[in-house]
Amino acid sequence: MNDSSSSRRSVAILGTRGYPSFYGGFETAVRSLAPYLADKGWDVTVYGRPGGTAASSGFVPDSRVTARTTRGVETKSLSTLSYGATSALDSMRRRPDVALVMNVANGYWLPLLKARGIPTVVNVDGIEWEREKWGRLAKAVFRTGALATAKWADSLVFDARAIGDYWAKEFQRTGVFIPYGGDVPKVGAPPEGMESGAYVLIVARFVPENTIGEFFDSVPLIAQRHRVVIVGSSGYGGEFDQRAKSLAEGNANVTWMGHVRDDDLLLSLWQHCGVYFHGHSVGGTNPALVQAMACGAPTVARDTVFNREVLSEQGGKFVLPRPQEIADGVNSLMNDPEERARLAAVVTARAADYYSWNLVCAAYEAELDRVRRK
Repeated sequence: MNDSSSSRRSVAILGTRGYPSFYGGFETAVRSLAPYLADKGWDVTVYGRPGGTAASSGFVPDSRVTARTTRGVETKSLSTLSYGATSALDSMRRRPDVALVMNVANGYWLPLLKARGIPTVVNVDGIEWEREKWGRLAKAVFRTGALATAKWADSLVFDARAIGDYWAKEFQRTGVFIPYGGDVPKVGAPPEGMESGAYVLIVARFVPENTIGEFFDSVPLIAQRHRVVIVGSSGYGGEFDQRAKSLAEGNANVTWMGHVRDDDLLLSLWQHCGVYFHGHSVGGTNPALVQAMACGAPTVARDTVFNREVLSEQGGKFVLPRPQEIADGVNSLMNDPEERARLAAVVTARAADYYSWNLVCAAYEAELDRVRRK
């Protein structure tokens, strides 16, 4: 391997649904990171799944990024493991200088990459084995994958300092702190049919640990006074999707938009909401929260160490996951325009100072290059 700074460097990114994809946090990060690395002279390959990529208005894929698709088993319990295995096998054959691996479930395949001389940087994500959506077997799989990651990864990336503290205690591994970034949108008109500052917004995948059930219980209390806009779905159908549908059909003040792939629409929704509710409880730095901050969204958040770390003590209104408390927190903030303006100013400045994509991508590039040179 040539360590000359002028030589082409290569990186494979494993563990996402592909490029460009609009599914979740990893995919959001890759949409910014892959072109950034290409600008810095890297040959970038992003592994994905069949049907995992999609076009979106306002986003133009970078033609310098190579998107490779491998096969796997498309089920809730096996998809991450199976696609991780096939992408690792393909990456072994192509031998990039370094691999960026997303999610500890792919820790099982790190020995394969190491055997081929491919150093790895692993974003450990959140504490998957504590998520309510997984059964006992799946939780065990994630926990064992974390143990494998702790043993075999060359470098670990924590998207929150609290996650780093957890890994130091539980797995005796340290790493680097690299959060997610947010795009600062241009000031534009609110989404069609919506009045700026006059609606409450939630953007989340429909899983229990995102406080979806408790928020849905609070919706009738909020919708008595304010419009509620729900963005998200489970991805697999089920109880939460049905509840969102019923809430929207039964109350003219409630809108369910499902999963929104259009980045411009999402940014506009955050930019013009009166209050954004953020109920994520298990992960570290959540991409949706960072993006909401960059848009200046006044936020009511579930009270967790992660949300307090990202928003800061002065940047959000924190509530316990109880329907009445959520409703009271949201309604009181909607009725306090001065406090909403103060929170918007705090989070906008904080997003620019600590959570810009340029800072995030530069940190990833520095760590990938460091590990490549070891």
